[in-house]
Amino acid sequence: MIDIRGLAYVVAETTDLAKWQTYAEGVLGMMTAPSPDGGLYVRMDERQFRFAVQVGARDAYVASGWEVANQPAFQAALDHLADAGVAVALGDAALCRLRCAQQVASFQDPSGNCHELVWGFKSDFVHFASPAGVSRFVTGNIGMGHTVLPSVDFKKTADFYQDVMGFGLSDIYNFQPAGDAGPTLPIHFFHCNNGRHHSLAVAGFPVESGCVHVMVEVENMPEVGRAMDRMQQHQVLQTATLGQHTNDRVTSFYMRSPSNFDIEFGYGGAVIDWQEHITHEFTRVSLWGHDFSIARPKA
Repeated sequence: MIDIRGLAYVVAETTDLAKWQTYAEGVLGMMTAPSPDGGLYVRMDERQFRFAVQVGARDAYVASGWEVANQPAFQAALDHLADAGVAVALGDAALCRLRCAQQVASFQDPSGNCHELVWGFKSDFVHFASPAGVSRFVTGNIGMGHTVLPSVDFKKTADFYQDVMGFGLSDIYNFQPAGDAGPTLPIHFFHCNNGRHHSLAVAGFPVESGCVHVMVEVENMPEVGRAMDRMQQHQVLQTATLGQHTNDRVTSFYMRSPSNFDIEFGYGGAVIDWQEHITHEFTRVSLWGHDFSIARPKA
């Protein structure tokens, strides 16, 4: 299996780069810089980027970047993917330069979600200074946050993440949007080799943008409140009210990004000792709050 250390970055596509820059700086409170492909690097810590935004014909999610520790771990991952029959494209020098990494490899899961495996990020030692005054984002050795991806071939994809990519199953939720009489849509939460409750979740339904949401975390509740104020000031669509999740304990709200997937902005995520954790199925998404109906058209 692959020894993934965390979610290193996500790649997004946009039809309006200026809108993304305004959103990143003015709402998320992250730094931006031009990227070599004419796109945008969005920075939330000492890494040169955590969101790589490229210009294109869609507003959508493109890929998830997963980090391994070093070159031997990267080669072991390539060998493991080959043994599993996964088609892998090794990134050329231009892609490595764009991702600020020593090596990059790209592949897809059984539902068609794109993934990139990387090692050896280039550090420029530029201090993170939020243009909106955000004190700090919680990243480091637990990665940038988590991503939730659609999975139209749910079982095969969930098995792929565990058996091929080496994720561990954290928790299970069986979503019933129409109540007990309606269909059940499974969502599985996966962790990698760090203490974050989940770095990845897989949802058993299609999503037009290619991603349900990406979560970023700050260090205290006032930062969440200030982000809510900035969201309202910039007239960004809020897609869920403030609330606290049952499984990872994050207190957060949700809003729409310019690439048409949601950003969960929160704090207080649980850091898990996996030797002590017991996997379970939970029946409520949140202890309180998180009204996801606010973004739906009124009947």
